[in-house]
Amino acid sequence: MSRNGILQFIYFFAYLLLQVMVLKKLVLFDTSFCFLYVAFILLLPIETNNLLLMMAAFLLGFCVDIFYDSLGIHALALVVVAYVRNYWLSSITPQGGYDAGEGPTLAVNGVQWFLVYTMPLVFLHHLILFFVEAGGFSMFWFTMLKVIGSLFFTMTVMVLLQYFASGRRR
Repeated sequence: MSRNGILQFIYFFAYLLLQVMVLKKLVLFDTSFCFLYVAFILLLPIETNNLLLMMAAFLLGFCVDIFYDSLGIHALALVVVAYVRNYWLSSITPQGGYDAGEGPTLAVNGVQWFLVYTMPLVFLHHLILFFVEAGGFSMFWFTMLKVIGSLFFTMTVMVLLQYFASGRRR
């Protein structure tokens, strides 16, 4: 196994442990949740195979579901994000293309590109997660409040972690 593969394996467990040990208890105003584990799938290298990406998403989502007692909702939402990810990356490709071996990180591509890349995918994740959890559209506005609040909470933590990670590497 390559050094990058071992590093991704460690990141998998780091995101999982951070999510289920710390972020599970962190809720703002009973509506905003931080689902940082989505960042693991979003930050994998750009040339990652789509099938491998969806298998990793299912495994991570299933592990989160075990700790959240949520019967596959996290796995469903994360597999959909993993499926859409490569199509979204190809549609927002910069003019010079992507560098081989690089991940779609804030340090490599800049803040604006990172937000354009991550926000729609995190929004999609939260939309699926909360509407499936609600069992439909009967509580539409409350569910949308949870989606938007959790989107901003998750994105804030994700961007802050990207700044800390890029500052450490320099």
